[in-house]
Amino acid sequence: MTNTKPILKNFPSEFTTDRLLIRMPLPGDGPAVHDAIIHSLPELKPWMIFAQHDQAVEDVEANIRESHAEFLQRKDLRLLVFLKETGEFVASSGLHRIDWSIPKFEIGYWIDSRHSGKGYITEAVEGISQFAFEQLEANRVEIRCDSNNVKSRAVAERAGYTLEGILRNSERNVNGELRDTCVFAKVK
Repeated sequence: MTNTKPILKNFPSEFTTDRLLIRMPLPGDGPAVHDAIIHSLPELKPWMIFAQHDQAVEDVEANIRESHAEFLQRKDLRLLVFLKETGEFVASSGLHRIDWSIPKFEIGYWIDSRHSGKGYITEAVEGISQFAFEQLEANRVEIRCDSNNVKSRAVAERAGYTLEGILRNSERNVNGELRDTCVFAKVK
């Protein structure tokens, strides 16, 4: 990308895969995302900080609007995942911890538990990876997860990411205990 200021970078705000529409968050998405969080709390609580406290619909809507603004500013590229056929919300993902000078991104993801086990997250990660390499000219895309998060690790592996290493005692988990972090990557 030739523009030096990230806010000047032009790229699509949505794209599709075989079964999914993946797009930037929009005002009004909060209720659907909130509903997914509520239905997925047992699966999210062991891994996600945001799942540790109760959130009202307004809290999630505010977060969606902040994510929308950050997307437009090119500071963080949260992406919401919907079924192409029905428009139903399936997952939250995105390209985070951006370093435009490389460019390098980290994919994060969580799925509405009512849709898990159908390959949607793997399909979304593959689509987002392709978007990063083709539209954003990424040279590196990472997936980082708790070494104990077997499902997240499996998604990275199914999506063709290489485990480059495990960072021991690198972060604190949701309980405040030290955890090991797997670093998976794809490079250009």
